[in-house]
Amino acid sequence: MAKNKSNKTPHYEMLYIISNKFTEDELKPIREKVSKTITDNGGAVTYSEEWGKKKFTYPIEHFHHGYYQLVEFDLEADKVAGLDRTFRLSNEILRHMLVAKPVRSAEEIEAEKRAAEKRVAKTKEKEEKEIKKEEKKLEKKKPVDLKDLDEKLDKILETDDLL
Repeated sequence: MAKNKSNKTPHYEMLYIISNKFTEDELKPIREKVSKTITDNGGAVTYSEEWGKKKFTYPIEHFHHGYYQLVEFDLEADKVAGLDRTFRLSNEILRHMLVAKPVRSAEEIEAEKRAAEKRVAKTKEKEEKEIKKEEKKLEKKKPVDLKDLDEKLDKILETDDLL
């Protein structure tokens, strides 16, 4: 073995989208099938997360929504191509992305989730502040009285300088 290669099993992350044609009750067997496919190829699932149903930016195979799932697993590098092909041929999975990732501990995963939640909270705060500013601008503008408008229009029409 080369000096720069480790003898550890590579770690991978796969995000996949399950078709919207399935109900939420039918998702569990599909997720189990994905996990079983990984373990049958000699891998070990280390982390799994459901992201829920989301709307696509553009239709994928005539579907506008799908169920997003994230799986992390350890697998020998030479078996990844076969696993990728299996998921590409699957009828249940619309899209998937498989990437090599460094191994993360449970603490690192939780820290990333907290950081993401903080980013979302900051974004919401900024949006709320902008909305309040816009509301204040609208409040500052006095509503125009129809009588005032009529008087101004009459003055404009009475002048001889229109043309």
